[in-house]
Amino acid sequence: MKYNEISHFSHPQHKLKFEHIEVPFKCDGCKEVGIGSRYKCSTCDFDLHMHCALPTPTLTHPFYTKCSFQFLPKPPGDTPRFCNACEKDVLGFVYHCKPCGFDLHPCCAKLPMMLDDGEVKLYLYRKVSSSCLRCGRKGRSWSYRSTCKRYNLHVACVKEMLVESWHEIYFRRNNNSTNNYYNGSRRLETRIPSLQGTLQTHHNRGKGKVKKCGEMAGLAVQIVIAAVLGDPTSLIAGVIGLLLSRA
Repeated sequence: MKYNEISHFSHPQHKLKFEHIEVPFKCDGCKEVGIGSRYKCSTCDFDLHMHCALPTPTLTHPFYTKCSFQFLPKPPGDTPRFCNACEKDVLGFVYHCKPCGFDLHPCCAKLPMMLDDGEVKLYLYRKVSSSCLRCGRKGRSWSYRSTCKRYNLHVACVKEMLVESWHEIYFRRNNNSTNNYYNGSRRLETRIPSLQGTLQTHHNRGKGKVKKCGEMAGLAVQIVIAAVLGDPTSLIAGVIGLLLSRA
C-alpha cells in the first residue's frame, strides 16, 4: 500500500511525502543505499526506503521457516550485528528473530523470490554452487541466479559495488550545481565504476560471445540492483542503464 503523505516515528517533526526521483539516496532508517521510490522530508533532507517507511510489524521468510522476524528501529543488544542476506552491518532499522538471532535489512527481507523483466528471470537462493559474475566465488551470501544458471550474482556483491561507488556518487552530486546536474553530470554521478569490465572477466571465450554474455549479464545486474536498492517494481532504466556504460 502506498500513501502520498505519512507520519513516521523516526521523524516526528514533519510528515514525509512519497516521491520517485531517479537519484541515489541514503536511507535514514536502515542506513543503506536506495534509489527511486522513497518517502522524503525535503525540509530536513530525510529519506526512507518504502520498506522502511511502511514496515510489516512481523514477517516470515521462506529461507527461515521456523523464524518470526520482528521489525525493530535499531539493532538489539550492544554487539555488532550483520544481515544474514547480504552480510553487511546492521546499523539501523532491522528485522530480527530473537530465538535464532538472525537479522535482515528491511530491503533484504523483502527481496522478491523471483525477478522477471520479460527477458531474464532470476530466482533468489540462500546459497548456490555457481560462481558469482562479480567476485567469481561460490556460496557466500544470498544470490540471484538465472533459469539458465549462467548468471549468478551475490546480493553481497551488489551491495559492495554500491558502497564502493557511494562516495563518488554522493560527492559528485553535492559538488555540482543543480543546473549542471540535470544537464548531464548525472550521467557520471549514477555510475558504478568498472562494472562492465568486471562482469566480462568471467566470460572471455570470444568477442561475439563476450559481447552477448556481457549484455545478458548486464541486464541481469540491472534487475538485481533495482531490487537491492529497494525498488524492485521499476528497473529505473534511465539510471541503471548507465551503470554499465563505462568500458
